Amino acid sequence: MADPELEAIRQRRMQELMAQGGMQGNQHNPEQQKAQDEAKREADERRQMMLSQILSSEARERLARIALVKPEKARGVEDVVLRAAQMGQIVEKVSEERLISLLEQINTQTTKQTKVTIQRRRNVLEDDD
Repeated sequence: MADPELEAIRQRRMQELMAQGGMQGNQHNPEQQKAQDEAKREADERRQMMLSQILSSEARERLARIALVKPEKARGVEDVVLRAAQMGQIVEKVSEERLISLLEQINTQTTKQTKVTIQRRRNVLEDDD
């Protein structure tokens, strides 16, 4: 799809981050900040355009609803879909059912295990007088 364009955007963003890292925290250049914001906005627009070509309207709506609740999860799913499209694994528009199965696969891979440890204080409640 737009693999060279995406790589150029990534390179430009990395250069901007490197330049920003070398500057002092209080010496932000408003023009440079504006350029960074513009580059980020353009990258987001290209990303959304590519997603609109890959996903069906129902799948885009579902992904938008997921993004309202868990933006990091939606971003991860978008990354997976875009990567698959760039590698040629997706040949037709992704339907809502296929997006749901993809979400289920991601959920099984990224389930977090929580561990609760209870420590009891024994000496506080004992009265040996």
